[in-house]
Amino acid sequence: MGTSLLERFIDGMIAAGITGQVFGEHGIGKTSTFLSYVPREHGLDVVLVPAANLTPDDLLVNAPVRDAETGELALHQLIMKQLTPGRRFVLLIDDSLQAGDTIQSQLMQVACNWTLGEHDLRALGCVGVFLTDNESAAETSARRTDLAVLDRMATLHIGANDTSWRESLVRRYPRWDLDGVFRVWAAQTPEVRKLLSPRTLQHVLDCAAEGLPMRWALPLLNGARLDLDEAILAQIATELGITDPVTVPDPVRRLLRTAIARRWAVLLQGPPGCGKTEIAKQIVREETGQDPVYFSLPVTNVEDLCVPVPAADGTLDTLLTRALLGPRPKVIVWDEYNRPKDRAAFARLMEITQEWSLAGRPIEALRAQFALQNPPYHVGRKLQVTPNNLAQASRFTASLEVGPDDIPAGQWLLDTYGRPAEAALDWWKYDLDDEGRDWVSKRTLERLIKLHLHDQPLQAGLIYLGEGEFAPVALSGLEARLAGERRVGLHELAADPAGWAARLARAVADCDEGTDDTDLVHQVFSNAEVSQLREHTAVVVQLLRHLPPKLRATYLVGQAPERQRFWIDAVKAMAAPAAGTAIPAATGSRTS
Repeated sequence: MGTSLLERFIDGMIAAGITGQVFGEHGIGKTSTFLSYVPREHGLDVVLVPAANLTPDDLLVNAPVRDAETGELALHQLIMKQLTPGRRFVLLIDDSLQAGDTIQSQLMQVACNWTLGEHDLRALGCVGVFLTDNESAAETSARRTDLAVLDRMATLHIGANDTSWRESLVRRYPRWDLDGVFRVWAAQTPEVRKLLSPRTLQHVLDCAAEGLPMRWALPLLNGARLDLDEAILAQIATELGITDPVTVPDPVRRLLRTAIARRWAVLLQGPPGCGKTEIAKQIVREETGQDPVYFSLPVTNVEDLCVPVPAADGTLDTLLTRALLGPRPKVIVWDEYNRPKDRAAFARLMEITQEWSLAGRPIEALRAQFALQNPPYHVGRKLQVTPNNLAQASRFTASLEVGPDDIPAGQWLLDTYGRPAEAALDWWKYDLDDEGRDWVSKRTLERLIKLHLHDQPLQAGLIYLGEGEFAPVALSGLEARLAGERRVGLHELAADPAGWAARLARAVADCDEGTDDTDLVHQVFSNAEVSQLREHTAVVVQLLRHLPPKLRATYLVGQAPERQRFWIDAVKAMAAPAAGTAIPAATGSRTS
């Protein structure tokens, strides 16, 4: 029946009643082959048990039950509810080598005898048992060395060419002829094909289909982008007949909205205080009309997600947290993703991010998952984060490294705090160098504004490093701006538009690329918030006429939609002065 080596092995093991053990690299389609092939070709359910997150009480537990014959309370072994589906099924124990020692003993009873405690799985409808995993020492915690166990099963070691992932991708993307993409993949070395696994290649195509940079599909391994020659992605783009963008306007919002629309799990990595959490919550509310299902990993226990409980039918059921129940649309935000409280909680999390289920139960109406984390290092200091491996990192459809400019928190500060925020933002944009801006996140900036409004010393708002040392950022410029000292900004340009227009005209006459005055005005325009530009529209249009064309072009390319709309209207007004300089306010925009 099967066309691939793995499919034929599945056929044979079910027919012979032999336990099958399958080893292969992560991301080559082992699990997905079972989940699609067995129901389609054999008409059987697949009971998937992710072994990596199991605890001893998940599979089997002793509980007091009143005996029907004697009427006395007696201990009965309650078995996991998923193993009693009431229909014939194949049991797939995924990531079988990643379970702990106690679980390994239970799994070996299942694999060797098709029993669990006092329960015969065959009597419950089981017609096949399979164990899958890879043998990477970095990603597994156990090895099977007991010959008494190894002599009970048939073993298949497979590679990417032994599953039907190509056919799966062809069905997933009917708009494209993928033969050229497959040739590009096959031409790579084994090491490169391992990095660009079929799972990661699918994510590359997912990003390409949505017009996102294909590089975003490459996982972040311990904080760093997977080291893959970008010429390979260029070849894939050529074969697809598309242009692979370097970036897109408003990248964070664009990715999060796409994730909700396409049911993706995505990762945002950025420094502390840059606004990841707030923008994630905002986008969820805008797109679903609901608050996100929010978990902060440093304080999340296994019991916060689910607990096993005896059920009335004599099985072992699992209670899920109420936040994951019901038909309302859900988006989970995993905050501080790489700071889990313990291994057990992270193992449960991995099932949700990988299988979109918890304790074997699919999570109803789950639309997307956002994982938010800090990089391992920031401003030269190591952060207390947990390392990951390639199998974990590659579960996300897209991973985005977020910088301070990628989350437009400045407008929110202006709307919330007014003039003090304008002074603080000008200080952050014009007075600080790159290192200074790394030390002063938007969260820190808000704290400084609040301290100023309550007449508190500003130094208290900087990050405290210990032993009397604060973040190495001079605050004299901020104090001066907050006290009313003005430096060149939009207000100063607006105070003397004719004078600045004359200076810019002389600059272009002296040199096609302008002079320092040209660079200064360009910097002011580039750093200003849209609301500030609109406030001084007439001045912006007047001075825009005297900027070199190549500088004007930068305002139109790669900008967030609202900002790009303003500059398009400004250029139109510049070219048609008779029509006036009023630019209509944006309507219906979801950017801020």
